[in-house]
Amino acid sequence: MKVLITGAKGFVGKNLSAALRYGKKEIELYEFDKENSLEELKEYCKKADFIYHFAGVNRPKEIEEYQEGNVEFSKKMLQILLECGNICPIVLSSSVQASLTGRYKNSEYGKTKLVSEELFLQYGKITGANVMIYRFPNLFGKWCKPEYNSVVATFCYNMANNLPIQINDRDTKLELAYIDDVIKELLDALDGRGHNCIPITHIITLGELADMLKKFKQQPETLILPEMPPESFQKKLYSVYLSYLPRKAAIVSLLENKDERGSFTELLKTKNCGQVSVNISKPGVTKGQHWHHSKWEVFIVVSGHARIQERKIGTEEVWEYEVSGEKLQAVYLLPGYTHNITNLSNTQDLVTLMWANEVFDKENPDTYREEV
Repeated sequence: MKVLITGAKGFVGKNLSAALRYGKKEIELYEFDKENSLEELKEYCKKADFIYHFAGVNRPKEIEEYQEGNVEFSKKMLQILLECGNICPIVLSSSVQASLTGRYKNSEYGKTKLVSEELFLQYGKITGANVMIYRFPNLFGKWCKPEYNSVVATFCYNMANNLPIQINDRDTKLELAYIDDVIKELLDALDGRGHNCIPITHIITLGELADMLKKFKQQPETLILPEMPPESFQKKLYSVYLSYLPRKAAIVSLLENKDERGSFTELLKTKNCGQVSVNISKPGVTKGQHWHHSKWEVFIVVSGHARIQERKIGTEEVWEYEVSGEKLQAVYLLPGYTHNITNLSNTQDLVTLMWANEVFDKENPDTYREEV
C-alpha cells in the first residue's frame, strides 16, 4: 500500500511517519512538507492508496497565512486529486477550534479549519471518496516543539532544562490527547477500523500539570517513580517529560552505602511496588542474617557465585540455594524466614539485584537480627 502524508515533518506527521516506517513494513511511504515541490505532490497524489492530510498553518506571523495554509492549500490538494482521478480514502486533521463555540467562537484558525473541512466533505460527496475528519484537541507527546502551540511541551522542556514555567491561572482546564493514542486511531483508520474521533482524552488543570512535572523532576533525588496506572495521564506525561531531558540530565549518580563488606545502592523506589537495589559483596563476605514480619524480597545474582540461605523462625531446617551469574535465577526471601547471602568466590565481587515489596522505612524497618 502507498501512503501519502502531507505535513510530514510536523508533530503529528513525524510521529505517524515513524509508526508507519517502523511498524508497517508493507507500506510505501510518501512524505510531503513545505520544502517539497508541487510537482512532487502531484506525483504522490497519483500513486497514493491512502492520504493523511496534515499540512496547514496554526501559528502564522500574519493572520492571512491561515487562509493560504489551511484553505488555499486544501483547494490545491483537492484539485490535484480531481485531475488525476484518485478517489482513495483521506484523513483530514482538523481542530476542536473549528467548532467555533465557547472560547473558540472567534478563532481565525478555527474558521479556516472549518472551511477546509467543508471543502473536503464536498469533495467526498462529489467523488464518493471516503473522507474522515479528525478534530484534534490539544495534543502532547515526544517531538512536540516547545514554545510553539503546546503548553505541555513548553512545561516539560522548561522543567527538564531548569527553566521557569509561567502559570496565570492554576485552575485553567485543558483537554489533552496523547500522541500515541492519536497515532493508534490514525492507524486504525488506515485499516478501516477508525472512529472519526480520538477515543481517549484527558482533562487536567495547569496547576495539576505543573505539580506532576515537579515530582518528575525530583525523581533522580528521591528515587521515587510516580504512580503510573495503565492508560493514565501521568504515565503518558512521564514518558513525554523524559523525552525532553538534556544530555547531562540523562545520567544520574547514585548514593552508594559502602563499608568493608562491599556496598548497597538503592536504584528506584515506588509508592505501591517497593524498591529495587543493587548489592555488592566482597569475596567471602556474608550479608543479611535477619528476618522480616511482612516484608519479602527477591534476590537475583547477576555476577559472581553465591549461596543464599533461609530458615523459618522457630525451626531448624535451612533452605539453601547455590546461584551464580552464569544462570539467572530469582530466589524469594519469605516473610518470617531469616536469611543471608554469602559470596563463595575468593577473588570476585558478588553483584546481586534485590527487589523488596516495600520502600525501606527507617522509622519502621521491620528487620530483626538472627543468624540462619
